Amino acid sequence: MKIASFNINGVKARLQALTDWLGATDADLVVLQEIKSVDEAFPREHFQDLGWSVETHGQKGFNGVAILSRLPLEDVTRGLPGDDSDEQARYIEATVVGSRAVRIAGLYLPNGNPAPGPKYDYKLAWMERLRLRAAELLTSEMPVVMLGDYNVIPEPRDVAHPQNWLEDALFLPQSRAAFRAILNQGWTDAIRIRDPWATRGPFTFWDYQANSWQRDNGIRIDHLLLSPQAADLMIETGVDRDARAGEKPSDHVPVWVRLAA
Repeated sequence: MKIASFNINGVKARLQALTDWLGATDADLVVLQEIKSVDEAFPREHFQDLGWSVETHGQKGFNGVAILSRLPLEDVTRGLPGDDSDEQARYIEATVVGSRAVRIAGLYLPNGNPAPGPKYDYKLAWMERLRLRAAELLTSEMPVVMLGDYNVIPEPRDVAHPQNWLEDALFLPQSRAAFRAILNQGWTDAIRIRDPWATRGPFTFWDYQANSWQRDNGIRIDHLLLSPQAADLMIETGVDRDARAGEKPSDHVPVWVRLAA
């Protein structure tokens, strides 16, 4: 079972880029972030015609997450527990059934800028809710993949020029500590584990400005965290870097993991 995450930065604006990538990938399930569409306006039929089942948790103009799957989905839930007043569409869960069942948690973590300020407070509060939910997911003792755009740069090697990000919400010590608090529950960072001694990258995001892609001025903020049961099933993992060089690309690229499931 191949599971991927892709921040598409507007599903309608990047419909052709996403369609092209879906046609080239052998992924069985794809979690999307920043669909920037309400559920009713999501181009559901387009993807269904391509053989994908579709589940969305949308919001007009920004945010929004979705799951595309070639395999059966069960027990779909929407919204991160812990704050009933939170109206931002950033979290979706489902169980995907291959040779065994795997729980999928797709997320679009708040950016948090400018920091300090209310947006950063919201980011840290959201991360604490995520930590609590992650702990609950671990108690299920089933394989879980918690993936998406975390908007956190975990380490200096995950950014081309660390000195330029010292005051950014993505790289502040509190953000990185909150991410580590989740990892330390027993999750495996799938992209990092494939090359734990790398001193630079791999990157998953390049800004549209200042020739960031051409200069490889990137950051790694799209992550796949695996529960111990999922980590035991991991076969390979990767970053589809070439997607950034396509026509009208997202500023993110897909990340993926293949499980023996």
